[in-house]
Amino acid sequence: MNSFNFVLLGDTTIANELGKKGTSSDITIYDRKTNDKIISYCFPNTYPEKLQPLLQSIAMSNYAIINISKLDSFLGEQLIAVDIFGIKSGFILYGYEIDVEKVRNIIKNTGLSSFQILDSLEQLKNGIAEMESKTETGMDQKDKGKESLQPSETCIVVDHVFDVKGVGTVVLGTVKQGEIKTYDELVLSPSNKTVVIKSIQMHDDPVNTSKKNSRVGLAIKGASAKDISRGDVITSPGFAKIATADFQLKFINNPYFKEEISETQNYMMSVGLQIRTVKIKVMPNSFLSISFEKPLVFVKKDLCILFKPDSKSMRIMGHGIME
Repeated sequence: MNSFNFVLLGDTTIANELGKKGTSSDITIYDRKTNDKIISYCFPNTYPEKLQPLLQSIAMSNYAIINISKLDSFLGEQLIAVDIFGIKSGFILYGYEIDVEKVRNIIKNTGLSSFQILDSLEQLKNGIAEMESKTETGMDQKDKGKESLQPSETCIVVDHVFDVKGVGTVVLGTVKQGEIKTYDELVLSPSNKTVVIKSIQMHDDPVNTSKKNSRVGLAIKGASAKDISRGDVITSPGFAKIATADFQLKFINNPYFKEEISETQNYMMSVGLQIRTVKIKVMPNSFLSISFEKPLVFVKKDLCILFKPDSKSMRIMGHGIME
């Protein structure tokens, strides 16, 4: 069964026109199932007050829908975040009061320039249906030939976790890489616990396997809900890396963030779905030395975003790649 994971930004009131409401916390997920496809739409409930769920919602997604009802600084922040995450497939929906030429001008030098720009919900639904018909694996056609080149290691990123009576520990997450099967023995990080996949569900239906991009519910053995947090990963043994104190990052600054970085200031960092409070020291050649207290789990080439949550204007400072 193939999966399409959208982040829905801007005016999110159209969610109930696209799918059925599912899990809801600071991030809400709607989904819709056809015969062989599951389409998920997630959006941050507490944005713009908090930036964290915005970054996490985008990290959970492969595609984006941006429903523009007004042009303001928060729209700009959302567009920058989607661009940093490298999402180049999606839709921009705009209302009659929006100057579409201004929108085109805003996105022209970003990855969002390839998005379809639409002016009605019906066009959006048709565009999603057309995307489904052209895509067999939940990836762009140009990427299909690369699928066999992907590493064989498995990585599932956890976004919610529960204790379910009669079942045990259940995690919800996305298969970011590889394939999972029932009875696979994998490793939960950063706690380094060995876990066994007892069962897999997709859209409440039991399955025996799930592949890259699938949203899954996993009943696992070997860890309880209290051992697991959002952003933890379940991977092939030895695949995940743990940073426990500090590391250096090649930093690409966001030109719209105008403040100077201070060594005495607390900042925040997003890697996958993890959020950490950090201290930053500026190094030569655009490197930053980043220190934190709580262990951080990552897979090589993961995106790292730095932000200042209490900034009065642009909060996203910039980004780098975990090595």
